[in-house]
Amino acid sequence: MPVFPRPEAYITRTMTRRQRRVAFLVGALGVATVATLLLVLALGDQVLYFYSPSEAKARNVPVGRTVNLGGLVSAGSIERPGGIEVRFKVTDGDAEVPVTYSRDLPDLFREGQGVVVTGAFREDGVFAASNVLAKHDEKYMPPEVARALKDKGVWNEGAPPK
Repeated sequence: MPVFPRPEAYITRTMTRRQRRVAFLVGALGVATVATLLLVLALGDQVLYFYSPSEAKARNVPVGRTVNLGGLVSAGSIERPGGIEVRFKVTDGDAEVPVTYSRDLPDLFREGQGVVVTGAFREDGVFAASNVLAKHDEKYMPPEVARALKDKGVWNEGAPPK
């Protein structure tokens, strides 16, 4: 009966030090790739996208998909039809999106105010907000909102919104 050498002994005898190093790096790269792929797949549904009103209309955000919508509360758009429901419009200077919200609003919420609303679009195109965030002082603007408004030429840092 023939005696076969152990696989480890065969590998170490036939592979040079450089080849072992390359094999280790290729294996580590493969493991890292698989780990990254699994992470991306696991987090895919947890990512919350941010849109300005113009981007939301241009990209046709799917109905029911939870997203963040940011911009300024349009002047003269706040309506309180009854009860706790509030309707208002969020604008970035180019487009407006009607928003409905049925909870208590932040104390700093007002017309011309920078806001980020979390929620989803309904079939009728109205954004049903589940959360409303307003800036916390005169100089603060959420970075995503500031960037979108600066791109549209609506927001100047340090100056009140137009």
